[in-house]
Amino acid sequence: MAVSGSLVVLLAPVWAAVVGAVGLDMLRCPRDRGPLLYREPRVSAGRTFGLLKFRTLRRDVLAVAAGHVRPYEADVANLTWAGRRVLKPMYLDELPQLVNILRGDMSLVGPRPWPDELVERQVARGIDYRLRVPAGWTGPSQVSKGQDVRFEQLDLDYVALLESGSSWAVVRRDLGILKSTVGTMLRGEGLAY
Repeated sequence: MAVSGSLVVLLAPVWAAVVGAVGLDMLRCPRDRGPLLYREPRVSAGRTFGLLKFRTLRRDVLAVAAGHVRPYEADVANLTWAGRRVLKPMYLDELPQLVNILRGDMSLVGPRPWPDELVERQVARGIDYRLRVPAGWTGPSQVSKGQDVRFEQLDLDYVALLESGSSWAVVRRDLGILKSTVGTMLRGEGLAY
């Protein structure tokens, strides 16, 4: 929570730039007008909460996108100009999740929060770690984009470390993931999924 609070303050200029870019986009393109933020139901430690995000989808697309919007975000034609050029490439649409961390909905590092229906499918296969551990703003799967890996296995390995590793091993792993996250953001890999 302390790190998240510090990031909210340190990233205030980035928040201002994002709000400015979205505001200019709304002035420039009427079809992109709509709310600045939206909530999406997600699961963290077995509890559903409202995941906060800056809106990247056009208003008309968001109106038909019920629940999980990720499939809609994969088509760049559905994104606003600000979503396509500013927010998604550097994951800036996820900055409001720092507020989710401050509220105790999720952690800074952990498996990404999934929608209820995806968690239910995973649990039906006998994999229940999303019911046991807090979801994270970033995690091992997010920093492994472009690699030929099984993302679920990365999460399982991370959860095993959480449940049986030493505190120092978890802190070292978390710091490594946070460092890799900054690199992923700066390389603008957010649309490469």
